[in-house]
Amino acid sequence: MNSTTPPSTVNLAGTAPDAVQRRVLTVVFYSQILSGAGLAAGITVGALLAQDMLGSAGLAGLPSALYTAGSALAAVAVGRLTQARGRRPGLAAGYLAGAVGSVGVVLAAVLTNPALLFAALFVYGAGTATNLQARYAGADLAEPTHRARALSTVLVATTLGGVVGPNLAAPTGDLASAIGIPYLAGPFMLAAVAYGAAALVLAVWLRPDPLLVARTRHLNRAAAAAAVPKRARRGGLVFGAVVMVLTQLVMVAIMTMTPVHMHRHGHGAAASGFVIAMHVAAMYLPSPLTGRLVDRFGPGRIAAASGITLLAAGVLAATAPADSVTVLTVALALLGLGWNFGLISGTTVITETVPLATRAKTQGVVDVAIAIAGATGGMASGLVTAATSFPVLAVGGGMLALLILPALPLLAKDR
Repeated sequence: MNSTTPPSTVNLAGTAPDAVQRRVLTVVFYSQILSGAGLAAGITVGALLAQDMLGSAGLAGLPSALYTAGSALAAVAVGRLTQARGRRPGLAAGYLAGAVGSVGVVLAAVLTNPALLFAALFVYGAGTATNLQARYAGADLAEPTHRARALSTVLVATTLGGVVGPNLAAPTGDLASAIGIPYLAGPFMLAAVAYGAAALVLAVWLRPDPLLVARTRHLNRAAAAAAVPKRARRGGLVFGAVVMVLTQLVMVAIMTMTPVHMHRHGHGAAASGFVIAMHVAAMYLPSPLTGRLVDRFGPGRIAAASGITLLAAGVLAATAPADSVTVLTVALALLGLGWNFGLISGTTVITETVPLATRAKTQGVVDVAIAIAGATGGMASGLVTAATSFPVLAVGGGMLALLILPALPLLAKDR
């Protein structure tokens, strides 16, 4: 036995593939439920907390920029650790960092310390990066014809925590106030517990490690060599990255400023929490259907649908009456759905075109680009809204998403 190979991976490499895949999906499913609640905290009140501490709406997009910038660094670290040690240590470490960052945000709010807030939000971004990286764990052992569906199983789990998290914004805020902590720090208390629990679930139960099992099976079966590319197909790799970068940038920009836009028009935390909850639900809940559509019709068509859906979301958000929570909810749901189409189609392309030998590292690099796009969208959203208006931001973002369509030939070259 190779001393560098975990015994659990070697011993279970010959187990029925379906049984191992089911166990992996089950463990990752439960960890994603927990992490979804942690992820939703920053979305729901991050911009409002910064606006409250800094006294400037123009900097309200800064938290989103910071935690998505932090997720860029975390994506590199998680990707490299995963490449060297497997999915279990990589994902568990990422969620643990997210928990530490959440605690830091709460402490910064108590001390009214903007510098600590910014540093903590940067670390908190590790949870966001890890939440995205976890989707690859579902695809490591999936059959090629069912990869998108396996990815969707992991993504849909985030829905449960992601929907519950924003709706706990008001109750956790009340709890925070009752114990002498600023109201808006309440959701980050929830995030600390949720991310910590997700790290524990993965560290204890994600055995065997899906990436290490996939490598072992690949090495032990000559037939697998024909099914996995020996080198990345550049066109597909670039296309998958472009799709996910554009959808992330547009989604984060519009989503970040929606609670601020609602707050300006007299809506409270409960209303904005509901809208964001429906947005997060639309980001993840349609995943099983999206996975089937990608497996059946191909990632290119679903990626194109992503761009069109994001445009519709932007136009509807821009034209929604300021007092209509219902119309804004529909717009943000479409925004989440467009992101879902882009993420699953783009991730499927990346998984198909990158060999096992470099898969985790490449996935980490791609997620860095996604995180940078999110940071750009988050930071620019506040500046654009302050300089123009929320409707201009929404329509501009929707139009930007249409750049997916000219990128389609990149995928066609590799098919």
